[in-house]
Formats: sequence, structure tokens, C-alpha cells
Amino acid sequence: MSKIQQFFKEHGISEVEAVIPDMADVARGKIMPAEKFGEEEGMRLPESVFLQTVTGDFPADERAINPSEIDIVLKGDPNAVHVVPWAAEPTAQVIHDAFYSDGKPVTMAPRYVLQSVLALYEQRGWKPVVAPELEFFLVEPNIDADYPLKPPVGRSGRPEIGRQSYSIAAVNEFDPLFDDMYAFCEAQGIEIDTLIHEDGAAQMEINLLHGNALSLADQVFLFKRTAREAALRHKMYATFMAKPMAREPGSAMHIHQSVVDRRSGLNIFSDPQGAPTQLFYAHIAGLQKYLPAAMSLFAPNVNSYRRITRHLSAPINTQWGYDNRTAGLRVPMSGPESRRVENRVGGADANAYLAIAASLACGYLGMIEGLKPTEPVVGSAYELAYSLPRNLEESLRLLRACEPLIDILGERFVLAYTAVKEQEYETFLQVISSWEREYLLLNV
Repeated sequence: MSKIQQFFKEHGISEVEAVIPDMADVARGKIMPAEKFGEEEGMRLPESVFLQTVTGDFPADERAINPSEIDIVLKGDPNAVHVVPWAAEPTAQVIHDAFYSDGKPVTMAPRYVLQSVLALYEQRGWKPVVAPELEFFLVEPNIDADYPLKPPVGRSGRPEIGRQSYSIAAVNEFDPLFDDMYAFCEAQGIEIDTLIHEDGAAQMEINLLHGNALSLADQVFLFKRTAREAALRHKMYATFMAKPMAREPGSAMHIHQSVVDRRSGLNIFSDPQGAPTQLFYAHIAGLQKYLPAAMSLFAPNVNSYRRITRHLSAPINTQWGYDNRTAGLRVPMSGPESRRVENRVGGADANAYLAIAASLACGYLGMIEGLKPTEPVVGSAYELAYSLPRNLEESLRLLRACEPLIDILGERFVLAYTAVKEQEYETFLQVISSWEREYLLLNV
């Protein structure tokens, strides 16, 4: 009996949600009886599933896929099987990897992109350790997109007004929701370290326990769905938009990352005396050099760039500093064994597989190129110049032109990803905003 079938037997599973994360981190796949799934422990889907945009369209540039519109083979990962705790009957969700009929991997699949970056580290005898922090807003149900979002009503009967950073009482307003959320996470093996109230109205943050990069990307993928399901039970939405409200801070996905030696398990960012190593500084330097070209993987939507604004709790450049939250790259206070860098650039709307892959790829390039970082910034990095792209179009152009990143992430993936995002950008340009009608209709 396989590991997946053993899981089904132990949990009495009768139905399976067979899923893959697409470019936007949307769960796509099939729902089927457990008995049918067990025949192959996988499924088939069109290759084009990875080229579907967030609006449901497909890009005009189809060079990344086979013109015959072939099927691909999806195989369940036995280490990525979880119960679906909100389902009415015993249901499992299985995350899949994608292959062609000859057994070769589908290189544009986001999960494969992360696996390929981790393989580069493994070849060097290294193992990345990551810990994502994910922010999100709770909002009232919004069934008319023309109206702005509003904070939901808590157990006091009043919506939250003003900033309540780190307020326990503000979190307690939504205790019934968080009770469900914690129960759902525990059932799926999602290891939440802490839950806090962030700066925005009804804005929360969860920190995941540090660990294996692929496992943590899976947990972020699962948590987004979990948060939405728990919120819907309480007549709310949980949104991971980077900037859902005009006068509130944006939502980030910070990535803490370090690297250990695979044999000894020791952090290679610290030497035996506990001092920072050259590899540590090179890792930071790689992030500084390559983050602008990788920006579209951390800020994948047109809305993402509304978050990258001076003095609004989001970085505007690739400066680094010790315990400095204004910098794009923060080195938290820690002991030598926990020395790490926190990449604060990414938005909560980023695909976790791609954001973690890109962050590790940038650091890896710095290490193998022997780069040196700038001096750490002292004071506010907000007072310094922008060095990150300000819109999706510029970010995609920089990615297409960056050969070192293309070599690591894969030419076919970059071709597919940029085609999807360029199509989404063109669709966005067809929309006329209320701001344009307000200020341009009769004034220009």
C-alpha cells in the first residue's frame, strides 16, 4: 500500500481534491472519489493550465506550450497529502507535480521552479531554511467590485476604526473565526508560530515555523485557502491582495532565509566563532543585485505596486540593515546559529513557490559570484532613492533581460510567466478607473 493510500485508509477518505498551484497560486485540478484517484494517484490536465491568467484568459504568446494542446501527467506528492477539514465528508487534498508523458518535468510549473532552485543548493552541499510571514485583511463581503472594501464587524458589533497594531483586544474581536482557522491549520499540519494584529484595520499576520522551503511554500498555499474558508464561515472575506484599501498599509509576505550545511546542519552564515561569514554577506549582495529583476515574482499584479510606497511599511529599495524595518533586506537580531536575512519586498499576493524560489535564487547568485553588499543602512531607508521597479511592465522587462535569473529559473518558465503577466497587464489597461473619470473627464 502506497503512502497516499495509507493516508486515505487511516483517515477514512472518500473524496479527493487533486490540486496544483498555477502561476497566480490558484488551486486548479479535479475532485474525484478516493477509489478512482487511487488507481493512478494522479490525473491529467491540459498543459495550458499553467498559462491561464487570473482573469481566466490565455496569453496571445503561446510559445511556452506545445501547439498540439497536449495533456500533462500530474502525480500526487506523498509528502503533500492533507485532510480538508471544512469538507462535509472525509476529503483529502493532494498537491501534485507535473510531468510530460515521457516522464520529464513540466519546467514552467511553479512547484518545479522551487524544486530546481533547491537542487542547486543541494549540489553545493547546502540546504535553505525559510520562514514566511503572511499578512492579510479581514473585510466585509463585497459583491459589487465598484465599492471600496470595509473592515468587518467584530463580536463587539462595531467595525474596527483606526490603527490597532499588536492589539490583543482587536484580535479577540474575531476569536470565533480564529478558533476555526487554528483548528483547520492543525488538521492540515500547517504550523503557525504566532498570530498578531498588524497596522491596518482588521489586518492580521501569521508567522509560520521555519523549515524546509518546499514544505513551507505548500503551507502558504494551503493557508491562503484555509483563511478564506474560515472567513466565509463567519460571513467575512480574507484577502491577500497586496493593497486592498486606499488608506491602509499593504499586505506583505516577508521571507526569512538562511542556509545550513547539509552534513553538519550548521548555519553557513556564521563561522565557528559566531561571526558573519563571507557567504552571508554575498547572499545579501545577491539579493541586492537581483531583486529588481526578480520583482515581478514578488509583486505579480498591477495592484502589487500600490503597496511599494514610501513611509507605508513597505520597502522601496534594496538597502539592508541590522534590525531595520525600513530596509528591503533586514537582518534580525539573533544568535549565530539563527543568523538570517529577512526579504521584506514580497507582497501577500505573490505565489509562495515562486517568491521563495526567486529569493533563494538571488541569494544563491550572490554566493557563487562572490558579491559584496553595500554598507548597512543606518536610519530610515525611506529617505533614500527608489531602486525597485514601480510597475508590472517594468518588472517584466527587467526579468526578460536578466540572463543569470533566466538560467536558474528556466527559460521556458520565464517565457510562460511573463506571457501570462503581460496578458493580465493588457487586460488591466482596458479598465477606466473612477480617478480618471473624476479628474480627467472635464478638466483635460
